Amino acid sequence: MEDSKRHTCLKLHINGEEAIFVKGTWFDTHFSLSITDASTAWHCNASEEELKQRAAQWDQPVSEYVKLSERYLGFQQPGSVYAFADAGDGHKRLSWTFEKGGMTLYWRWKCMQSPDSKKTTAEILDFLMDANIRLSEEVVIKTELFEKTKVEAEKCLAQSERIANERVEFESEIYSKFLGVLNSKKAKLRELRDQLSKQDNTEKHPQEEEDADKTESFDEESDYDKSDEDEDPQTCITSSSKDVVANKPSRRRGSKLS
Repeated sequence: MEDSKRHTCLKLHINGEEAIFVKGTWFDTHFSLSITDASTAWHCNASEEELKQRAAQWDQPVSEYVKLSERYLGFQQPGSVYAFADAGDGHKRLSWTFEKGGMTLYWRWKCMQSPDSKKTTAEILDFLMDANIRLSEEVVIKTELFEKTKVEAEKCLAQSERIANERVEFESEIYSKFLGVLNSKKAKLRELRDQLSKQDNTEKHPQEEEDADKTESFDEESDYDKSDEDEDPQTCITSSSKDVVANKPSRRRGSKLS
């Protein structure tokens, strides 16, 4: 299984003045560097065996050593001290520092002068040009995508506003219709209530007249009884005696006839 291949290219500023370009090709178990200052070029090939030795010195796995190197040579890290010092015979030594466990660690790699500096420099420039083209294409694509997304967002916003306005209009229309129906129902209920009230009053009047007639008849009977009671008892007795005498048969007449 082949290791995954990655590329980086860093414009590294040394001491804030000198600038070099460091192109890295990274694998899981080894890496290579191409360096140029635009006039001279160097290269460094970190083999798998050499990486195993160095990783063992720092008590690290090889993959972690490679990732940490890629981090510091792929992007210039603030706080790290970089150097690109002369190592004799036209060679250079690239070094950088980093913090780990409260300690400042110092890593360095010897870079051999390229036998064909122009070719190495051209390869780095070609890589930068290709990367720039790819980035430009990505920018164009992302810009177009952004514009499309912006247009879609504006359409969605306009549609949302239209739906919101339609909802308000619909609710207003429904409420007005509902109020009309409600007022009509209220008027109908008032009309029915008035009709029931009139019907109740109509039923109550005959009953009251009948009760009044009964009361009047009762009053007349009471007056008649009262008039009889108001007569003189003696007169009543006398009248009764006369009635009895008048109705009693005569004994004398009966005797004569016999």
